[in-house]
Amino acid sequence: MPSEATKKRGGANALGWALTIGLNIVAPIITYNQLTDHGYGEFTALLTSALWPVLDLGVYLAWKRRVDEFAAISLIFLALTVVVTLAGPADAHFLLVKDSIITGLFGVVCLASLAAPRPLMFYFGRKFATDGTAESLERWEGLWALSGFRRVQRNLTVGWGVAYLLEAALRVGLSYVLDTGAMQALNTVLSIGVTVLLVTWTVSYAKRARAQGAAAAAARAEREAEAAAAGAATPATV
Repeated sequence: MPSEATKKRGGANALGWALTIGLNIVAPIITYNQLTDHGYGEFTALLTSALWPVLDLGVYLAWKRRVDEFAAISLIFLALTVVVTLAGPADAHFLLVKDSIITGLFGVVCLASLAAPRPLMFYFGRKFATDGTAESLERWEGLWALSGFRRVQRNLTVGWGVAYLLEAALRVGLSYVLDTGAMQALNTVLSIGVTVLLVTWTVSYAKRARAQGAAAAAARAEREAEAAAAGAATPATV
């Protein structure tokens, strides 16, 4: 049976996940759709939607005493969306490809982060692969010392970066071929579909990497045990 401390930690983690998803994904989408449906301009809707990640940053900072990278990135890209919307021409075609510019920028950020001490997916992994406790965060940080772990994080970052650059290029290209109605529907399909595929690939790749690492560690331990046994069995020479 799980201990009382484990139950409390699980409840806190569930609450943290609910806040993260609700304030960074669900609430901004609902706010944006409701405001635009009621006649507010796109800029006003985007700016109002950006208040939810700000709230999440404040809640997380007060709760954990550190900045939540996921909320910070959500806020940055909402801000970029506002900038792109204001700077771009006011026509239907631009509005269709606007989201492609944002996802393309995210792809560039992913690839550019490979030059940093730690790539972007390391921080996303720290957010989603840990339970937020000091022990789990310390363990995640310690994994960086392993060459295999570093390789996995860099490969994941390359995969996400390249995928979003290709998705952005595909959307821009199709916007010149398809009519507005078809492209608007395709935008939603591509946005959700590419993200779902990337998350699925990330989980699968991480599981395979962990299994391979565990198998390699077991094989290494077996070889060391065999070598130690062989050394003990060898008679000492005088």
